[in-house]
Amino acid sequence: MKLPLLLALLFGAVSALHLRSETSTFETPLGATTLPEDEETPEQEMEETPCRELEEEEEWGSGSEDASKKDGAVESISVPDMVDKNLTCPEEEDTVKVVGIPGCQTCRYLLVRSLQTFNQAWFTCRRCYRGNLVSIHNFNINYRIQCSVSALNQGQVWIGGRITGSGRCRHFQWVDGSRWNFAYWAAHQLWSRGGHCVALCTRGGHWRRAHCLRRLPFICSY
Repeated sequence: MKLPLLLALLFGAVSALHLRSETSTFETPLGATTLPEDEETPEQEMEETPCRELEEEEEWGSGSEDASKKDGAVESISVPDMVDKNLTCPEEEDTVKVVGIPGCQTCRYLLVRSLQTFNQAWFTCRRCYRGNLVSIHNFNINYRIQCSVSALNQGQVWIGGRITGSGRCRHFQWVDGSRWNFAYWAAHQLWSRGGHCVALCTRGGHWRRAHCLRRLPFICSY
């Protein structure tokens, strides 16, 4: 009588252990797939910070081109409509021709000593001299221009560079549409939070970011 009872109890214990083992095996894969490890972020939640828009949009007006174009040659950019079209051309005594550019017999540059904002200078080069704010593509031209402006009382002059966007979306462009293939930035200027227009220092010839509404002399190419 006792033997069948013991066999029944033993069989029940073995069955219970087997059932528990199967349940544990079933739950383990589910837990591994549904509970990410510490510091793990689902892929759909990892989104890059969107590009910030141009902070100084009012300085460009409606003439700004699509900032999505990469650094390089682009179509010539039109002068913003906000520029006063009644601006008078500078007097001849306020201009100085820059001559003797090494390796460029056809290059013609003009230093205009009248103080104007970036957009005004841009418009003056286009309207009065059928040219553009200067674009600089090598050190020789940069050095020659710096020598021609070193006697100015002003510490900087406008050149034709400008910056669109910010952060990873930042692009450097020449307003004449030529390729951005050379730069001569002063220390810490490239990624500083300065203005969105580029000025050349009259001492040393390095470039600095400047607020576009500043009034500076400028260099035209024509």
